[in-house]
Amino acid sequence: MEQKVKVALLQLTSGPDITENVGTVEAMVRDAAGQGARFILTPENTCHMGLSAEEKLSLSPAADQHPMIARMGVLAKELKVWILLGSVAVKLPDGKLHNRSIMFDANGNIVANYNKIHLFDVDLPTGETHRESDTIQPGEAASLLDLPWGKLGMAICYDLRFAYLFRALAQAGARILTIPAAFTVPTGQAHWHVLLRARAIETGSFVLAPAQVGTHHNGRKTYGHSLVIDPWGVILAEGDGEKPGIIMAELDLAAVDKARNAIPALKHDRAYAKP
Repeated sequence: MEQKVKVALLQLTSGPDITENVGTVEAMVRDAAGQGARFILTPENTCHMGLSAEEKLSLSPAADQHPMIARMGVLAKELKVWILLGSVAVKLPDGKLHNRSIMFDANGNIVANYNKIHLFDVDLPTGETHRESDTIQPGEAASLLDLPWGKLGMAICYDLRFAYLFRALAQAGARILTIPAAFTVPTGQAHWHVLLRARAIETGSFVLAPAQVGTHHNGRKTYGHSLVIDPWGVILAEGDGEKPGIIMAELDLAAVDKARNAIPALKHDRAYAKP
């Protein structure tokens, strides 16, 4: 197993047109690979944002017809990099969508899929309303896979608030946790940094969280601040809250063992009577 890897998080302001977003992401992937990144990650909703629920349902293709999925596979193979497509909307036979995170290996093969388990249904004090369950079919399984740098556990955005998922992934061997997101600005300001650092500290894992940023087609604003966090909870790299960009960092996986040996909490579960 390799101990070090240079990663790149792509911070995006995805628009409503999949084709335009494919072009934007391709240019950034090529830039990141040119800077030496071997593992490149995109945020949640990479394929499109700023659409109504009806538009998203009608414009999202099936996985085997999805131009973003097809292009990332080609790029991964050409550039010999691993790519996490943070999430795309994938049409299902019943008409709903999966919010799906997809991992491509350096040969362009899809080696893991993860369908977002926890869905964001909320009425915010700002007046914003989100009902993911109107269009999204929740996933039913966690996803863990092997990379050259160790095991990786996959999650998406709202999953961040459910610590048990990340504990289970870490106890199953995950050394890196991916949490692509499109956080709203109010919740991002209040909770983004502290929750991501908590997940890293609780599990002794690297956390990679590429994010959407800025104002989208329908006026929705996302928080940005893409983060790379080490297993001790230290922020290694951070995007800003205003514009797209590439956030680079080097991971030294030896830090995982160091953190878990110092605080071996993953081994200290105890049975107890629940309230």
